[in-house]
Amino acid sequence: MPDPVWVVGAGGLLGRGIVSELRIRGHRVMTSSIPWHDAAAAKDALAKGANEFRVMSEGNRWIIVWCAGAGVTGTSQAELDSELDVLKSALSSIARELCQDKMGLGRLFLASSAGGVYAGAPNPPYSEKSEPQPLAPYGHAKLAAEQAVADFATNSGTKVLIGRIANLYGPGQNLEKPQGLISVFAKAFLTGQPVTVYVSLDTLRDYIFIDDAAALLADCLDRLAAPDIRPGQSVIKIIATQRADTIGALIGACKTVFKRRPRVVLGASPYAKAQAHDLRLRSVVWPELDNRPFTPLPVGIDATVRDMQVIRSLKGRL
Repeated sequence: MPDPVWVVGAGGLLGRGIVSELRIRGHRVMTSSIPWHDAAAAKDALAKGANEFRVMSEGNRWIIVWCAGAGVTGTSQAELDSELDVLKSALSSIARELCQDKMGLGRLFLASSAGGVYAGAPNPPYSEKSEPQPLAPYGHAKLAAEQAVADFATNSGTKVLIGRIANLYGPGQNLEKPQGLISVFAKAFLTGQPVTVYVSLDTLRDYIFIDDAAALLADCLDRLAAPDIRPGQSVIKIIATQRADTIGALIGACKTVFKRRPRVVLGASPYAKAQAHDLRLRSVVWPELDNRPFTPLPVGIDATVRDMQVIRSLKGRL
């Protein structure tokens, strides 16, 4: 039977996607309701969750997938520091509950951000061998979280996978969170509102559909279990299509789906300086896992719009 999994942050886009993918593959998946708005209460809930997961795993192999994090490029330093503090507290709880007697049984995944950590780095495309160079506190916070889980791996004997994820999109994205250009375009299409773009239209990004990201991540977790990955080792893997599109091309794909060109207004933002112009990505770690078809941009955009239409229809009936 596949190893049990605890997904932390199961309410977000990536969390929901990986829960669905792992359940399809036969894993027992545990999720927890965490009061993220209250750091002290979140720490308590995560400690309780670690205890419940210890009981669920019954002393056997286990997997924890950490998809939590509400931070974006413009998030304050205080909020980012609080998120990191909660993560470190959770890692302490996990070590206490699951790693005391039987080291080497666990695997842990941390969702990080390719855009955050490589934003200021020279010479794209970026690979796992590229030196990270963040431009904003958000990127520095992601690197600090990566270091925290790497230290946890060393101290606990847990195998750790750090996923530096490209621009994730798809049905179910939090529209209140100020990120995700595809979701912004889709929402604007349904409301008739224009979209303000704060970077040049030749800005390059790697857009990966949620179902593709979840499937790739699940395969990476399987690969992490291989005997050539030793207990206590940390592996960094870029989760991306490895194909970059300009914002202009994204607008063209939206036009194909919407049957009309999105209304775009070029604006200015103090956060624009923290956005890289070219974020092409090339993974050199486990490249055999990247040899797969990825959802074409128009198909993914169409799925995102249809999901929003269903949600709007349901809200209209309430």
